[in-house]
Amino acid sequence: VQLVESGGGLVQPGGSLRLSCAASGFTFSRYIMSWYRQAPGKERELVAAITSAGGITNYAGSLKGRFTMSRDSAKNTVYLQMDSLKPEDTAVYYCAARRAPYSPRSLEYDYWGQGTQVTVST
Repeated sequence: VQLVESGGGLVQPGGSLRLSCAASGFTFSRYIMSWYRQAPGKERELVAAITSAGGITNYAGSLKGRFTMSRDSAKNTVYLQMDSLKPEDTAVYYCAARRAPYSPRSLEYDYWGQGTQVTVST
């Protein structure tokens, strides 16, 4: 099983980044996929989640309207489009997978990627 994130980097405030997470080794279509992030000295927090059918996404309240999660079942990949980035969005971003039902608890996820660093700074 592998979840491989990519697309992180350094961006100025107000800029955009698109993260990708390529999945392999499990039946992607049966899994709920989520993005989490962890800033230095802080707990890991849920950013967004999408069901196996791709029909429902959940976003942390403060991120709604700036971040958009999507999934491409043909490519076994999920994406996180991040716009209007702020310095407080700086963190390592992880994707994670679990079978239904949905849970926001990170401990209840089966698979994790290695993370990709996002730094928002001038």
